[in-house]
Amino acid sequence: MAKTMTKKKGGNGVSLGTLAALVVLCVILAIASPNFLNYNNIMSIFKQCTFNAFVSVGMLLCLITAGIELSVGANAIFCSCLMGMLLQKGITDNGVVMVIVALVAGTAIGLINGLLLTRLHLPHPFVSTLGMKNVLWGAALLVTSSQIVSGFPETTAWFGGSDVGGFPIAFIFVIILYIVMHIFLTKTTLGRSIYCVGGNPEAARLSGINSANVLTFCYTFSGLMAAIAGVYTTGRSGICNGAAAIQPYDTDAIAACIIGGASFMGGKGTMAGTMVGVLIIGVLRNGFTLLSFDTALQNLVLGLVIILAVLMDVTRERMEAKARRMAAANSAK
Repeated sequence: MAKTMTKKKGGNGVSLGTLAALVVLCVILAIASPNFLNYNNIMSIFKQCTFNAFVSVGMLLCLITAGIELSVGANAIFCSCLMGMLLQKGITDNGVVMVIVALVAGTAIGLINGLLLTRLHLPHPFVSTLGMKNVLWGAALLVTSSQIVSGFPETTAWFGGSDVGGFPIAFIFVIILYIVMHIFLTKTTLGRSIYCVGGNPEAARLSGINSANVLTFCYTFSGLMAAIAGVYTTGRSGICNGAAAIQPYDTDAIAACIIGGASFMGGKGTMAGTMVGVLIIGVLRNGFTLLSFDTALQNLVLGLVIILAVLMDVTRERMEAKARRMAAANSAK
């Protein structure tokens, strides 16, 4: 069994097949477009990936618990629009205050999502987070009076627009975040409890793990990650637009996590795998731009990628279940 796992996974928990897919995709795009391997374009990919990288962290935690978080993108845009409201209404033009308000708001929304699931006992987070997505979409438009707000102070633009030698500072933060979260998930008691709650809820209960608190933490943390993504996109674009709350940011995050090895069944997923998934989605979107793909075709291809990611998850679960049955049958002989 150990040998089989070695073939499937690298030492960091990344599927070799997923890594190979990323490499093949890069080779194809490098051949199709001479600008793909341009340094500025590579940096552009990192910038494009950063938003999805942030929201995918929270999405991964929720998926590991066998849940889902469909409001991550709308939460990020709502936090961005809250910053815009503070500027638009003349409440403050202090960038630090704007960022703090956004972070607190995003985290609070994540907490509400968690409490809806664990305290009000809604049947599945799909229901509550889908509802929250629509609530936040409307709220983002309301707080800005459905207007695009610009003119943010430089302090808000620093995180999204600054770089070191062309390398975006925000992506450096992403790398550090993913390393810290990898250590958290693999080395801490709470991190292991997250896997246990998603992989075997009954074992978690018998072990004395408070599943409700673990789930609440995951959704609250997801809200914080969404808020950071909102601060980033405001800094990068220099505007906030409530209409963007309906964009499929959540599906990009789900696809990145599933491609990276997470499962809708819970109990699985790694930070390294999620990073590879994020890069695959980012490279795909960048390739569409370089090759001037029609928007309709882009949506079609990305939709197929998401379907393929779900199919991979289902197939993987079936194969593992079959392997467990065979192992049990062999041990019984």
